[in-house]
Amino acid sequence: MKLVDGLIEEQFAHTLEEHGVTRRQWQLLNVLARGESTVEQLDAAVAPFLVDAEDGSALDHLSELIDSAWVDATPSGYELTERGSAALGRLTSVVSEQRTLMTAELTEADYTTTVATLERMARNLGWSD
Repeated sequence: MKLVDGLIEEQFAHTLEEHGVTRRQWQLLNVLARGESTVEQLDAAVAPFLVDAEDGSALDHLSELIDSAWVDATPSGYELTERGSAALGRLTSVVSEQRTLMTAELTEADYTTTVATLERMARNLGWSD
């Protein structure tokens, strides 16, 4: 599991970095696509993906997105700009292609069973969503 997780993380990080964003920025863009969020809400949304202190808070990853005019700071939080929404659309296509490559030669049943099994194992070990 560690090997596959590491390979997935590495491949997605590389793919996203080729397009100028980090994995954490990608996750923040997806959260903001659902609507305006406070930094606390963003921190909570990406917390399961933060591995260690090096990953920092959402605020650490927002500054570049704000500088790129993909995200705006508002009086009550942060929101995706029109430019950010367009960039997210392009990135979503790239990530979708990556996911297709990752699951090549797997049937839908194989993939569903694998995900369900991993979720069951995580719940057995105390994870809850």
